[in-house]
Amino acid sequence: MAHPKHKHSKTRRDKRRTHYKATAPTVSTCSNCGSSVQYHRVCPECGYYRGKLAVEKKAIA
Repeated sequence: MAHPKHKHSKTRRDKRRTHYKATAPTVSTCSNCGSSVQYHRVCPECGYYRGKLAVEKKAIA
């Protein structure tokens, strides 16, 4: 195992980690109901994906 001979500073550590950042998910609109949907996901409101019914939604009574 490699062991460091000298301590690396917090600045040096943080400079290495500058590229590790979270990106916001890409959001589009549902072609069926118009709500916001993440790409390549079934619409949580109506259950449609790419114009076809993918998930049958239960009616709340």
